[in-house]
Amino acid sequence: MIRERIADNIYWFQSELYAQVTAGAIIGPDWAILVDTLAIPDETLEMRAFIEEKLGVQVRYIINTIYHADHTFGNYFFPGATVISHVLAREKILEKNQQTLENAQEQEPAFKRINKIVVPDITIDKGTLSLQIGKRNVSVYPTPGSSPDGISVLIKEDRVLFAGDAFLPLPNIIEGDVEQLTNTIRLISKLGLENIVQGHGDVILRGEIENAAQSNIDYLAKILKVARTAVKHKDPREVIEAATVDQCGKSRVLLTGLVVELHQQNLIALYQREKLALEK
Repeated sequence: MIRERIADNIYWFQSELYAQVTAGAIIGPDWAILVDTLAIPDETLEMRAFIEEKLGVQVRYIINTIYHADHTFGNYFFPGATVISHVLAREKILEKNQQTLENAQEQEPAFKRINKIVVPDITIDKGTLSLQIGKRNVSVYPTPGSSPDGISVLIKEDRVLFAGDAFLPLPNIIEGDVEQLTNTIRLISKLGLENIVQGHGDVILRGEIENAAQSNIDYLAKILKVARTAVKHKDPREVIEAATVDQCGKSRVLLTGLVVELHQQNLIALYQREKLALEK
């Protein structure tokens, strides 16, 4: 696990074992807020030990920015914490994550340390949920596009945004909506932030935000164009396979190379939606 202090009493954690997934901690005088957990139990436990033993506070709230297992499995290791998510995330956790856990346990014994799926206690739908921790004001609000259940966490005084999967090195629209995600990214870029903590990958600093946002917006526009071309082509697979991640403006080495597969999944998902829309 990689750890970094990105502002006074605000920490960022990144998995060294799975897809550079991230989590964060906002430390108050008496308790802490955790934003997501890490995918691998040992890394989440290492994060918990740092917060509880080194910093000397307990986690009171966990905010799950999306239902995905790599962000939520670690809820189990904080039994006294209240978990917050989007209402749709709670539904998806109930629907999907038990089977996902059982599959993970078959493949990797480390996941057998998790005995149950912990479901969010508090959910939001529209609007903003506000928390105060010490002198800090924290806003939790929907940022859909990558997934309908996406939420982000803004620490107002520090201008730090934990964006979850709404902001990634390679935008992901497999479960989402390309136009909605474009709008979300554009809105995030206008917040006047000091840092964006992506759901996966490295922290984006103030001077990098404008370019990072535009790069993601441009990528989404390019893959949408590819999908629309593929729908009208006699051999859609040829069009999709020819549109490599590099040709769509992103480096194939991002997220330790996982973006190559994610990019293809993006294109296939968009193609299927465009084809369905054309048939209606």
